[in-house]
Amino acid sequence: MTASPVIKAVTNFKQVSKTLEEFDVEEQPSFLLEKQYPNIRVIQSGVKQLKSDEHKIYTEDGKEYIYEKLCLCAGAKPKLIVDGNPYVLGIRDTDSAQAFQKNLAQAERIVVVGNGGIALELVYEIQGCEVIWAIKDKAIGNTFFDAGAAEFLLPKLTAESREAPIECKRTKYTVEGSEEKGRPTGASDKLGSALGPDWHEGLHLKGTKEFSHKVHIEILCEVKKIHLQQEFIQLQRTSLTFPKGEKNVEADEVLWPVYVELTNGNIYGCNFIVSATGVVPNVEPFLDGNNFAVGEDGGLKVDKHMHTSLPDVYAAGDICTAAWEPSPVWHQMRLWTQARQMGWYAAKCMAADALGESIDMDFSFELFAHITKFFNYKVVVLGKYNAQGLGSDHELILRCTKGREYVKVVMQNGRMMGAVLIGETDLEETFENLILNQMDLSAYGEDLLNPDIDIEDYFD
Repeated sequence: MTASPVIKAVTNFKQVSKTLEEFDVEEQPSFLLEKQYPNIRVIQSGVKQLKSDEHKIYTEDGKEYIYEKLCLCAGAKPKLIVDGNPYVLGIRDTDSAQAFQKNLAQAERIVVVGNGGIALELVYEIQGCEVIWAIKDKAIGNTFFDAGAAEFLLPKLTAESREAPIECKRTKYTVEGSEEKGRPTGASDKLGSALGPDWHEGLHLKGTKEFSHKVHIEILCEVKKIHLQQEFIQLQRTSLTFPKGEKNVEADEVLWPVYVELTNGNIYGCNFIVSATGVVPNVEPFLDGNNFAVGEDGGLKVDKHMHTSLPDVYAAGDICTAAWEPSPVWHQMRLWTQARQMGWYAAKCMAADALGESIDMDFSFELFAHITKFFNYKVVVLGKYNAQGLGSDHELILRCTKGREYVKVVMQNGRMMGAVLIGETDLEETFENLILNQMDLSAYGEDLLNPDIDIEDYFD
């Protein structure tokens, strides 16, 4: 059952190592799935209500369906900084990415709020438009990196010329002729499938100005208030021009459609604001009348067999919250790779349960592992890569070659707990094994990252 006319199909799946995976995601018409698997029927309709005590689903087109087992995979929706403001755009699915492209074509300056994967890629890809980037952390990309990795990436962000992108072998997103195919009114607030790491490929992200790239980062701040033009004029406050240097900040003479007041006191006018501040699980359609256990992050709690607190109802992907005792080097993160793993494992659990068989937890939950691309660099994050939950009881070992690679490992009691690899390091499989087998590496000390020692051969 899906509200979308297309389904996302995983193709060209490649197991890079035990836990690292690469794959393409293609949007296909649902009949292809039905043709390939005659036992599958795709119903295109949104869900209106779930009556779990009756084992029934009611759809928006007025029909009802009885289930034996149900898996909820409704994903998440953007956590917008403010709802209902026409100048605030969230980017979550292919439609919202296209709306953004349209708006950007007429823009001279935009404000980007947020510090996750979408914000990072967005700021890097935009050309011909001034970008004010407001982040609540000290350094960019806090979801994936520490300050050291951010420093390594910053020169790429401010570079005027861009190298041609490395050929992309992963997730591609296209919507077949969706441009003006008479989308039903009100459909814009319906949720499409989440974007993956290559969502900006094929989008022309260029503003009205002739220069290539201008980004100003405002750190340690959040949005205090958003003022429309008339409100701002009545306030009689001063907004700032695009900063040309640390000291050179002047009052802006231009009138902008919308103004952003930051908690550090600065006010900037812009054409529109991009809210890239993460997502919240899309649980709304299912809560009414059902007594689900819900996690602190708003997701439906699932046990180690992806089962929710209600009989015969499972959940997978962004909508769920892992409520089992996780492996010491795994944590949940709302990413495409984890959604695929959870969906695959939930299907196995449902089948095993229907047959009355027992099933072991899938190996992909042993180690957090994610592979992506930022600023044209290959990025691999493993385990507790930002020392999540390790307190102060850990140490970091770093190796950095400017413009080429950045390697960081997180050590605790002589054992590797996590790693960040940026660039073509070829260390991911070795480090994955060292984290999984928890070998005592204290004897090697900092030589672990010595470029003169061929570590992957050493631990082969």
